[in-house]
Amino acid sequence: MVKAASKLAEKSGIRAVILSDAIEGESRDIASMHAAIARSIATHGEPFERPVLLLSGGETTLTLKPESGRGGRNTEFALAAAIALHGFDVQLLAADTDGVDGTGDNAGAFADGRTFARMTQASLDPVRHLGTNDSYKAFEAIGDLFKPGPTGTNVNDFRALLIR
Repeated sequence: MVKAASKLAEKSGIRAVILSDAIEGESRDIASMHAAIARSIATHGEPFERPVLLLSGGETTLTLKPESGRGGRNTEFALAAAIALHGFDVQLLAADTDGVDGTGDNAGAFADGRTFARMTQASLDPVRHLGTNDSYKAFEAIGDLFKPGPTGTNVNDFRALLIR
């Protein structure tokens, strides 16, 4: 999946970098790592010059808190990344290749450097939603859930961050 996305990006004239197709760990921690790389690129042009598409795959995990809201590991990744990338010119997609993120009807979510602001303008608190594992509701409110429907294929989770 990440190799195919890399080839498509390169055909479109955008440099693509595959971080790994086997990343594991807590979704919000993996999002923080991805966001740190994206911020470094956006601010310093390191370790890659802009524009660049960062790609990764693997199976992250989501540790639910008691009385958690609704959302899966990819939607949680997108929300954590959106908080960390507030104000940066970065667009991202985090999705499960089978079309179902957790128990929701979505595969994941889209986010960018304006997601945090759009959520607060919709009277949402993104940090609180992340703290209660309620990423679905936050992205649903701004219309940024990714809902391709079940694909019948479960290759991996897929993450793409475009830094301009």
